[in-house]
Amino acid sequence: MPQQTRQAARGGAEATPPDAGVPLALGMPRPARRPDRRAVHWWLTQNLLVVVPVLAALVAAALTPDAPSWLWTVLAVLCPVGVGYALLTPWYRYRVHRWEAGDDAVCATSGWLTREWRVVPFTRIQTLDSRRGPLMQLFGLSAVTVTTASAAGPVTIVGLDKDLADELVRDLTERVRALREDGT
Repeated sequence: MPQQTRQAARGGAEATPPDAGVPLALGMPRPARRPDRRAVHWWLTQNLLVVVPVLAALVAAALTPDAPSWLWTVLAVLCPVGVGYALLTPWYRYRVHRWEAGDDAVCATSGWLTREWRVVPFTRIQTLDSRRGPLMQLFGLSAVTVTTASAAGPVTIVGLDKDLADELVRDLTERVRALREDGT
């Protein structure tokens, strides 16, 4: 029984995956692999590093003796919006981002307001890159970028465990090399 159906039968997760309306291509299953759970904390930290200084600057400006009265209104609006953004978007990203490396292609879903589903056949892969910024290193995470000649740009799978990312790059490199050696 598929995992989604088992979970629905137990009263767990939703019965329909979030990308159920996405058409299948190249025999690829819908991407089912999520980022590492630590990615939620990574995204949360990124958000807080932006939101907290902005709100702190607004509070400091509002507390000055000659601050305009409308600044408190701006702060009253931006504070819940900023906190909501910082706390909720990491969970939404975790729910939406998916990836899969099938037999013939790599696919990934992402997006905020507009969902993007990208499929990269192994025959189109030009380069594979692994990236670890300082904050990603702190959480033990990595991102894998699959580059093609497509005008749509590269496909980036974010929030992977660093060892899984290294293994994925190694595996995809071997598969692409084998295809090129076959002359296909």
